[in-house]
Amino acid sequence: MAKRRAIALLACFSLAAGCQRDADTPAPGGAAPPQSVIGRAVGHAMDRAREKVATSNLTLSGGDDLPRAEITPKGELLVYGEPVPLDDAQRALLLKYRDELLAVATAGIEIGAQGADFGLRTAGKAVRGALSGHGDQVEAEVDADAREFEARARRICDRLPALLEAQQRLAARLPAFKPYATMRQSDIDDCRSGD
Repeated sequence: MAKRRAIALLACFSLAAGCQRDADTPAPGGAAPPQSVIGRAVGHAMDRAREKVATSNLTLSGGDDLPRAEITPKGELLVYGEPVPLDDAQRALLLKYRDELLAVATAGIEIGAQGADFGLRTAGKAVRGALSGHGDQVEAEVDADAREFEARARRICDRLPALLEAQQRLAARLPAFKPYATMRQSDIDDCRSGD
């Protein structure tokens, strides 16, 4: 029974290893390319999500008591589906806020695609450690990989100050947006501390 389990695990490991992408394949936007079949599939879904986010209205949230509000790709603020009158400065600030929001969303999408590969690599290393008898060494490798992945994910936090600044500038110039300006410095602090 143990021998069959080991053979099954080896087969899974071989399949995962055989599904690796060519390391020379460039990644879009300079991100690490997805390495596995699963990672590539997730990457394609993430590309579609990134395109949809960039070309769709972004819904603002501010609480259940607020009407639905959206920012269009053209820089309009819609409340209850109706455009709020804007001057050129307000529209520019709204577009800047939208750009910053999209940058955070895009970074999250990229981390999501990389997470699929991270999970598959970690599983492969765990199987390798179990079969080789070098579990401690593999555990150290997995821990190092996890720390590196976490550091990459935390880079999203580095984008939040620019988003907060864009939000505050917009809220100061556009009263209709102010109730939707719910991000606070504590959100950035929580992101950086991992809370």
